[in-house]
Amino acid sequence: MTALRIAVLGPGGVGGMLGALLARDGHAVTCLARPETAEHVQRHGLTLSSDRFGAFTAPARGTTRLDAPVDVCLVTPKATQLAAALDRLPAEVLGTAVLVPLLNGIDHLELLRARYPEARTVAGAIQVAAHRPAPGTVRHDGSLAAVTLAPGAEQLADALAATGVDVDVRPDERGLLWAKLCLLAPLALLTTSLAAPLGTAREQRAEDLRAVVEEVAAVSRADGADPDPTATLELLHSLPAGMRSSMQRDAEAGRPTELDAIGGAVLRAAGRHGIDVPATRRIVEELRARL
Repeated sequence: MTALRIAVLGPGGVGGMLGALLARDGHAVTCLARPETAEHVQRHGLTLSSDRFGAFTAPARGTTRLDAPVDVCLVTPKATQLAAALDRLPAEVLGTAVLVPLLNGIDHLELLRARYPEARTVAGAIQVAAHRPAPGTVRHDGSLAAVTLAPGAEQLADALAATGVDVDVRPDERGLLWAKLCLLAPLALLTTSLAAPLGTAREQRAEDLRAVVEEVAAVSRADGADPDPTATLELLHSLPAGMRSSMQRDAEAGRPTELDAIGGAVLRAAGRHGIDVPATRRIVEELRARL
């Protein structure tokens, strides 16, 4: 396989994990990050500790701003950090590269396509439990590591599959984005509302969990997707009881959360399509008042 030049904008849990796996396979990975993280990556590389992929450190370049052409750029910061992070990615340097956002929510594709008109922006989504305990260091819990891409990023799909990540390519980008949100919204909203892991949410808020799954599925169906709420609920019951969402981690640490990108996106789409989502709205409004 031909080695790719890959930039990772925002090497946190998601970007750091994928960057480490790709770098270990011999791809030239450049991490675009704040100065302290960029310096750490430049000196020490990317370190991954994973139940599935093992523990290792892979060499990578760290810099605060893209300064050379790449084949692919992964956009992986939190939604709350996206605007600032994009300043690290000048359009004139990115050029016609493949731009793949692995972001939460459904509203970011238009923004990226407007800002980078020459790039080939390809929708993507990831399901994974990974977080960054320190700069350049990622912890991946459990075995879930699944990336879904729209057509146009086949080289990246092949490279990720070669690392051992589960990869799927599907033609409907709207369905791709909603498939992620159908799982993420109930997981993030319930764990953050309870300030407890998924197992506690399943035990103490089973009806709310089911209701949010069904409501988000109804909204996604109206928006052109083809959800399977039964399969989503089964997956939520199969995940580790100790799993915590990134929104919950951010809330507990006093950091800005992705509530608007996740819960807010569902409510906005529900409003556009005239769909009532009482359980989702109640939890989102409670969290807005609290966070």
